[in-house]
Amino acid sequence: MTTTEFRNVAIVAHVDHGKTTLVNGMLEQSGAFGDHGEHTDRVMDSNDQERERGITILAKNTAVIRKGKGKDGGDLIINVIDTPGHADFGGEVERGISMVDGVVLLVDASEGPLPQTRFVLTKALEAKLPVIICVNKTDRPDARIEEVVSESHDLLLEIASVLEDPEASEAAETLLDLPVIYASGRAGKASTENPGDANEPDAEDLQALFDVIYDVLPEPSAKIDAPLQAHVANLDSSDFLGRIALLRIYSGKIKKGQQVAWISWDEDGNEVVKNVKVAELLRTVGFERQPDTEAIAGDIIAISGIPQIMIGDTIADVEHPVALPQIHVDEPAISMTIGVNTSPMAGQGGGDKLTARVVKSRLDQELIGNVSIRILPTERPDAWEVQGRGEMALSVLIENMRREGFELTVGKPQVVTQVIDGKVHEPYELLTIDTPSEYQGAITQLLAARKGQMQSMDVRESNWVRMIFRVPARGLIGFRTQFMTETRGAGIANSIGDGLDVWAGDIKSRATGSLVADRTGQITAYALQQLSDRGDFFVEPGDEAYEGMVVGANNRDEDMDINITREKKLTNMRSANADATVTLSKARKLSLEEALEFCGNDECVEVAPNALRVRKVALSANDRKRAASRAKQLHK
Repeated sequence: MTTTEFRNVAIVAHVDHGKTTLVNGMLEQSGAFGDHGEHTDRVMDSNDQERERGITILAKNTAVIRKGKGKDGGDLIINVIDTPGHADFGGEVERGISMVDGVVLLVDASEGPLPQTRFVLTKALEAKLPVIICVNKTDRPDARIEEVVSESHDLLLEIASVLEDPEASEAAETLLDLPVIYASGRAGKASTENPGDANEPDAEDLQALFDVIYDVLPEPSAKIDAPLQAHVANLDSSDFLGRIALLRIYSGKIKKGQQVAWISWDEDGNEVVKNVKVAELLRTVGFERQPDTEAIAGDIIAISGIPQIMIGDTIADVEHPVALPQIHVDEPAISMTIGVNTSPMAGQGGGDKLTARVVKSRLDQELIGNVSIRILPTERPDAWEVQGRGEMALSVLIENMRREGFELTVGKPQVVTQVIDGKVHEPYELLTIDTPSEYQGAITQLLAARKGQMQSMDVRESNWVRMIFRVPARGLIGFRTQFMTETRGAGIANSIGDGLDVWAGDIKSRATGSLVADRTGQITAYALQQLSDRGDFFVEPGDEAYEGMVVGANNRDEDMDINITREKKLTNMRSANADATVTLSKARKLSLEEALEFCGNDECVEVAPNALRVRKVALSANDRKRAASRAKQLHK
């Protein structure tokens, strides 16, 4: 009798180390695309922003089916979770790890372990999961395979030494004996033999990777004959089926149409048990969900029919409703205020979702599938404080809302502080920078002004330097734009949370002030020409401006109110070609992230489908002067 076997594995790595490409190769070589299916690069990155940014944002699952590769010639089903590599989406990583029995850690053959490598590896070791190290992109011209393997093992030992759980620490040290995989995800090849620097693995396919996953990772510790217990680890939705819950089945069986116990929690943390019916049971095959009739312990499947089900809930046997632990994630570090668009141009930006009711409804909807964010009320009924793991995670939410037709006012990013033993503590980050050595001095000076402290420096080949700094999280708000300017776009910066520490003092967020429109009207080329020596502009002739709108960055460290709508006076004494030679510098168009980084303490961003504008919170110049005067008196 043949037996179907399962292996549940998460692919984890730093951003852009090749997770999604490797999963693509695994699917292709398992026949998921079919004989005539279209081969799409990074098929797992189905979200528009994922494709545009080139990163994974949402954890996704797929099933790689290896026909006849299990016991007695049965099938081997490898349930693969493709996780984000950025720490801002750590909630997705933690949910993915909660569903699996082991991880494949991808490390770039040139870059080696980076901050997010440490982050995802720590999460795996805390869960006491076996880790298979896979050195990817071995065919890079600058590959340094031996050093990267050594650095990965050192990282394993370093994390093991600081784990609070002795069992987890001991388990981490045993991972040094596991085989290392050498792969080229793009070429679809893997081997357990080191191919040497800048070489593809000496193999025809990814079979070596499949073999190591099968041999090293344990079968799911599941009891088919025990009462049903399944954990909700992710959510999706369908126009036909409504809310879909992704489950890891720990014991028992589940069938389509079965009555099950749904265990959730109320606001006070009390268990709530309801009997519900499984309307549909879906299995992921390749990259499509297909209907099925039954699933057993050890499998990862999806069900529908429970409209209010949430991440962390338990599906259990009706007669034995025993809950599994809830999913916990790290505390938020960054917050922004998100509210309705209150600018004079509200409703003119192409959006059709303008009211506080629809904005609040959308934010509440985000809470359903995103366990990493929190939404808190503010003093205003039309604005809410949204807390998350980092700027990128929150900017992805804002960009999604913008594309859905919302018009919003978004405040400057702030850090989430805590009072410990009577002292204010703030989140810190470990910042890793790779840069040509010629920019080392400028970067050190830039970070010193942001209260950054250098932890280590390593001079590498090709005249590059790797520096690690410990910096307050608020010191990195607005840092990346300046960093790219200082390094002429050649530097690479990555950061990861490093816990809380005492408030570091005042940090100057930017070296420039704002050029602020002092009246409403249409921007003229004449005004821009006359003011061209004042700074860089974000606007062009013909654009509409309003009082309090930030139209550019001042060269000086102060705000300046300017008349951006000024027109040239007409006289009888002028040449017909007087304006023919007027030339203007190209306007600097800010992305959403750049606009949020540019914001001063008294500024916010107007976000609409067709527009992004930085503006003052108080639009009137007189109101801003009175507020500044009151602040000075309070300071005295």
